[in-house]
Order: sequence, then C-alpha cells, then structure tokens
Amino acid sequence: MKKIFFDQVTVLGVGLIGASFALAMKKKNLCKEIIGFGRNKDNLRNARERGMIDRYEADPGAACSGSDLILFATPVGSFLDLAARAKTSFKKGAVVTDVGSVKGNLVYEMEKTLPKDVMFIGAHPIAGNDRAGIDTSQAGLFENTYCIVTPTEHSDAQATEKIIALWTALGARTITIPPLRHDIMYGAVSHLPHIIAYTLINTSAEIDSSSLRFCGQGFLDTTRIAGSSPELWRDICMLNKDNLLEMIEIFQKKLALIGQYLRASDADSLEGEFKKARTLREGIGQD
Repeated sequence: MKKIFFDQVTVLGVGLIGASFALAMKKKNLCKEIIGFGRNKDNLRNARERGMIDRYEADPGAACSGSDLILFATPVGSFLDLAARAKTSFKKGAVVTDVGSVKGNLVYEMEKTLPKDVMFIGAHPIAGNDRAGIDTSQAGLFENTYCIVTPTEHSDAQATEKIIALWTALGARTITIPPLRHDIMYGAVSHLPHIIAYTLINTSAEIDSSSLRFCGQGFLDTTRIAGSSPELWRDICMLNKDNLLEMIEIFQKKLALIGQYLRASDADSLEGEFKKARTLREGIGQD
C-alpha cells in the first residue's frame, strides 16, 4: 500500500478536475480525508454520496481549516477572492496548489495573499476534456499526462518537491517551468486555440447559420473545445490577455498572408504554408 502523503486535503471546486483529483488521491491512498467546497450544494452532496469526498463545507475557510494540502480547482478568476476569504483558516505549514491553466502574475499574487507560513506552488495538469462536472470525472484522468509545476524564486524547496512527488504519484510526468514562461507557452497551444474555436463557430453561424447542421467530422474536431465552459475560459483569457493580444496579432498576420496568396492566385505559396503546417503537426510528440 502506498504511503499517505497528507492527512487532510481540501478541494476547492469539485468539478471535472477537482473530483478526478479526489478520486485519484483516494485510489492511490495518498490522504486520509478529503473535504470539498463549491457553490452548488447538490453537486457537493452528490460527490460525497459517490465517495469522491468525505465531507463538504459551504464556507471556504471552514473547508480549509486543518488541511495539509489545499487544491484550488475553481475558475482561476476566483482564486484571489477565495484565498483572501480562507487564508486565516490555513494551517501553519500547509501547502496550497492549483490546477489552473493560467499561472504568470497570478502565482505571484497568490504568494502575496497567503500567510508567510503557508506555501503556494502552482501546478497545471494537462488533462481533462471539454465537458465539465463530476459525471465525467475519473480516477485515472492524470495517468500518462504532463503536469507543469511553476515554482518561483520565493517558493519553498520542500513544498515544491512535495507537489512534484504528488503529481508523479498520480501518474503524471512533471515538468518545472517558470510561471511567466508557462503563460506564453500555453497561450499559444491552449488559450489562443480556444479563442479561435469559439470564434470559428460564431463566424460560421454568421456566414450561414444552417451550415452548422450539416458540418462534417473535420469541423467537429476543429471546434470541439468550443464546448468548454465559457466562464472558465473567460477568466483564463482575461488573466493572460497581454500575451493573447500579441498572439492574436500574429495569428491575424498569418491569416492575412493566406488571404494575400488567395487574392494573387498564388497556389504554390498557399501549398507551401499548408505543407509547413503539416510537417510541424506531424512532429508533435516526437522528442
């Protein structure tokens, strides 16, 4: 039997990722008790009845009291408010982490908000899908995935190692990346694609709303992530807006280049752009 890492764990936000985290912690015997917190009491009651959490609290401070590990799994826009509301309840020496898709300045703000004797170590498991809620949660969600851990120059070394060991125990391959660098990388490969998917759906509907009834698998594959939570992605985009504004400009230039080739009937250049993209796409995952 695996060693228990933590006595008491709090999961703030028992949705797809939070519930999957709780299930994985229980399956691998990495804690004794899990307390849940969220806005929807029916959801929390359901999570408890299904054995995902052991109990729940309606107040974030009460949920965090006495916990050795606190996981923020709510939309990232709520992190600072929740931290401010709960910080007086944090146990001395507690480790606070998250599963948010944005790090950057948010990590530094979380460090400032928490008490000096509480350590925040950012983490971003590259797992999940475009559907929210505990019905799609699973204990094996993090197996054979990446988890990006984002310590800063202020991070406690032991706390950082503890979070790395935790995600490794959950089956993820951990990589350490500075918070600001994280937001550039995932702005390009995650946040911008979500913006494009949402925009592509809206654009197609504006061109001809009936076309969405007859789209093929390619369109469905390309726009799958447009089914993701608007609230979640609103917060992500707003917190990474400076990077995203620069990336949108680059994307617009690349799209304008395609338009230029079309206007000039330059088939060779158009094919060249497509070939370049195909080569890059085929190289993904090849270390």
